[in-house]
Amino acid sequence: MTQNTPLSSRLPLPSEDVTLRVRSAAQLRVRGVSAAQTSAQCLPGGPWQQILPGVYLLHPGPPTGRERLHGALLYAGRPPVSTRRAPARLAEPGYGPGEEDAYGEAMVTGVAALALYGFAAVGPLGALHRIDVLVPRTRRLRSARFVEVLRTAVMPRAVRVGEVPVAPVERALADAVAATAEASDVRRLLTEAVREGHCEPAAVVRELSEAELLGRPAVVGAVDALLAEGRAAAEARLYAMVREHGLPDPVWNVELRLPGGPRLGAVDAYWPDHAVAVELDARAPRYGVPARRRQAEEDPQWAAYAAKREQLERLGVTVVHLTPRKLREAADQQATVVRTALMAAADREPAAYVMVLPR
Repeated sequence: MTQNTPLSSRLPLPSEDVTLRVRSAAQLRVRGVSAAQTSAQCLPGGPWQQILPGVYLLHPGPPTGRERLHGALLYAGRPPVSTRRAPARLAEPGYGPGEEDAYGEAMVTGVAALALYGFAAVGPLGALHRIDVLVPRTRRLRSARFVEVLRTAVMPRAVRVGEVPVAPVERALADAVAATAEASDVRRLLTEAVREGHCEPAAVVRELSEAELLGRPAVVGAVDALLAEGRAAAEARLYAMVREHGLPDPVWNVELRLPGGPRLGAVDAYWPDHAVAVELDARAPRYGVPARRRQAEEDPQWAAYAAKREQLERLGVTVVHLTPRKLREAADQQATVVRTALMAAADREPAAYVMVLPR
């Protein structure tokens, strides 16, 4: 392509692909469209429009939600110099720098990310007035128009939703909560995250703690609801695991005691004929402890779990410890663990008699 090539031959043709309808100045230059020519196309009444600094919509109508999303990533991505200077390749209409390169490390976060994950509480992407984009702290980039630039010292690993790089659900939730003032809205976001199986409560609370959001009045009550929702969801998965994998019916949510003796503790499921108990690890995360100290300090809740398990196993009761995450991601494997414990009961010494009482 030479400078004498007609401009109409250089321009991308209309396309159903959103990445071809929204282009950065660097991508246009790769096709031989100069800055002056781009500006001319964006004059009043022209076929193009500039929707963000250095980002152009190649049609005159209002941008769709997907076009705004792609434009936000192009704006935040800013392709490297080596990509901007890449020679044009005429064999591929609409060719420009690879979209992954054009986005750089930028990823969508906050409410826009939750919309991509399918959260009902945030509504459709096209109805959002703001798109949050996460970039490294070292980037010198200002928020512009509908794009809010958020910086972080440590970039999370992006999740691909379709072809869009998106922050993990936990991080997107924390960024959305930071921009939400209403307690009811925060509560809806957090409970939906757990109820719909997007993530575990501990991961959400950890992100909220890292963002120093747990002290906000709008967040305090929502976290309690989040933990309660997480516990209920884990119990529902445990019931489903027993039913769907054909395990014998246990007694649910009971307390074990020695006859005339002390309380041994509560368990989520118990098979008296096999002396096998299942306990869900639904401990409340220690979100008041800074991250750098979490592993260095003893967890009193875990110590209580361990003491109860040790006492029950001394009496001949096998305790199977399950986590909500394992139940969500690998229920078949957890069912095998429980089944193995039940089958092994016949080969063990008889357990001490324990009383089974409603919790």
